[in-house]
Amino acid sequence: MNPAPFTLGPALLFCPGDRPDRFAKALDRADAVVLDLEDGVAPDRKEAARQAVVDTPLDPARTIVRVNPAGTPDHDADLAALARTGYRTLMLPKADGRFVGPLVRSDGTPYAVVALCETAAGVLAAPALAARPDVVALAWGADDLVASLGGTASRRADGEYRDVARHARSAVLIAAGAAGKAAIDAVHLDLTDLDGLRAEALDAAAVGFAASLCVHPSQVPVIRAAYVPGDDAVAEARAVLAAARRTPGAFALDGRMVDGPVLKQAHAVLRRAGLDARLDEEVRP
Repeated sequence: MNPAPFTLGPALLFCPGDRPDRFAKALDRADAVVLDLEDGVAPDRKEAARQAVVDTPLDPARTIVRVNPAGTPDHDADLAALARTGYRTLMLPKADGRFVGPLVRSDGTPYAVVALCETAAGVLAAPALAARPDVVALAWGADDLVASLGGTASRRADGEYRDVARHARSAVLIAAGAAGKAAIDAVHLDLTDLDGLRAEALDAAAVGFAASLCVHPSQVPVIRAAYVPGDDAVAEARAVLAAARRTPGAFALDGRMVDGPVLKQAHAVLRRAGLDARLDEEVRP
């Protein structure tokens, strides 16, 4: 039995696995929480973090657990601990061609896996990872990627991604889309740069990412707002679909050619706005 499609988001908030005092608060503030057993936990705190995740249960439907990379002793210990919980969704960091599985729960069903493509090998393996039935989403990470290349910075001095990071972001998004899986955008680590975060989240929503990762509660409302189309965008989408009801086939509207892809984009705007239940009133592409 394959996992259900990934529907969490748009704001997915990391929380260190060794801070159980923050678990419930993080889940309350975000659309889903990512309990982190990997980078967010010091090596000498790994076992304490695993025990905290076991002892402090959250809603499994809105909780993801980031385990340690496959092939490491900590990964095996993470899975042994999670067998004692009800969690169903894992984030696998440093995912690449070495990821063999599936990762199976104690009842024999596979975990839903968010494969984190954050190394050179992981970006190249993105299409194969997305094709796996147990992988429900692809995510990516810029800083681990650049480190895997021997580089020192994923962003320029102005805060914009360097070209290699932009390439990886696009490659992971396209691989996920080609397989019909969700894509999750990377964290914005500068906590003071809410304008930069807003710009990245707006772009993520525009090109088809399903969600964005974040590392601080202050980033959640920025991401949520960016993923919801504004009134002007909703009005434009409705105008396009209304015109399509009157004019079958391709047509021009306000100097813009409207055809099948444009209608699909209009429907996507309405879905982002939470109007999906009313799409039967509109023209379907």
